[in-house]
Amino acid sequence: MQITFTLNKKSHTLQLHGHETLLEVIRNIIGSTGTKEACGEGECGACTVFIDGKTILSCLTLACDCADCNITTIEGLSEGDNLHPIQEAFLEQGAVQCGFCMSGMILAAKNILDKNLSPDIDEIKKGLDGNLCRCAGYPKIFEAVKAAGINLKNKKQ
Repeated sequence: MQITFTLNKKSHTLQLHGHETLLEVIRNIIGSTGTKEACGEGECGACTVFIDGKTILSCLTLACDCADCNITTIEGLSEGDNLHPIQEAFLEQGAVQCGFCMSGMILAAKNILDKNLSPDIDEIKKGLDGNLCRCAGYPKIFEAVKAAGINLKNKKQ
């Protein structure tokens, strides 16, 4: 089957069998490796991407169900060499340890901050629920989300 979708503002038309996950297509066919495969069961959030503005787990989503969709991965947040303010906040706050969960954490953080630039700790924890950091770097991740909200708020002013 042939499908077309937009990945990080670039249109892709692919010939697929129909059983490929979106994660497999993004990483193995298109070659965009920022989205990570960890559990393969939808338990860890490392494969989080945006489809039409909503966070989804790409390891559980069939690529054929994404025809005509607009998909954004971690690579789609930055503009060339300019990191998105959320990515900058994660670096500045030292929230990146092994880095494996970071693409999913950052996209989950964007989802939180798109709704509220001043989330409290409970909102942050709820918004990151389903994203597992095996390094247990949660305190720094929570700080990074808060800092990113402040950065984004300052950018709007």
